[in-house]
Amino acid sequence: MRLYLSSFGLGDRPELFSSLVTGERRGWVIMNAIDGQDEARRIADRRIQLDQLDRIGLHADDLDLRTVDPGTARERFGDPDFVWVRGGNVFVLRMALARSGLDQILIEHTTQDRLVYAGYSAGPCVLAPSLAGLERCDPTDPCIVAYGSVRFDGLGVLDRPFVPHLDSPGHPESSMLGEVAAAYGAAGQAYWALKDGQALVIQGDRTMIS
Repeated sequence: MRLYLSSFGLGDRPELFSSLVTGERRGWVIMNAIDGQDEARRIADRRIQLDQLDRIGLHADDLDLRTVDPGTARERFGDPDFVWVRGGNVFVLRMALARSGLDQILIEHTTQDRLVYAGYSAGPCVLAPSLAGLERCDPTDPCIVAYGSVRFDGLGVLDRPFVPHLDSPGHPESSMLGEVAAAYGAAGQAYWALKDGQALVIQGDRTMIS
């Protein structure tokens, strides 16, 4: 399994992400954590994500899960070398993955080491066993508006919750996520704690925060 899970953006060491990717170095960008937000912003930010990946030698296209359904998901997804999952609202992202049928495909490809799963903020958060607690930061209302319901189960690829933006005063959600981390700690729940600039990197049996 190969994971590059950043707190924000590509992080301070994007070369660690690039070094994990093999093959033709082609993949998908998944922007659906911002479903329901301004479409002009989405288009502009998609270009930013694609350009940033291109600068580190990774070439991607946008896979909009709103145009994917369980009957077409496997064919549409294909066999990419990586996915880059943008941050946003983790509950919106979870429902987009479920509605499209891509959730199970991503679990298979990731755990079978067929691709590098990478992303930031909500992108890594959705890999936890459960999303419970993250509603302190990410409201569920946008998910209900966009998809009609909410799921609190994560994809279960990680062994514990992922909490980004900690001790990151430049990020507007840092304080709220500090409360999320404190609640996990009080409940005896282990979690991955990252501040902006850092990434959790997993390659086989090697795990580090860099």
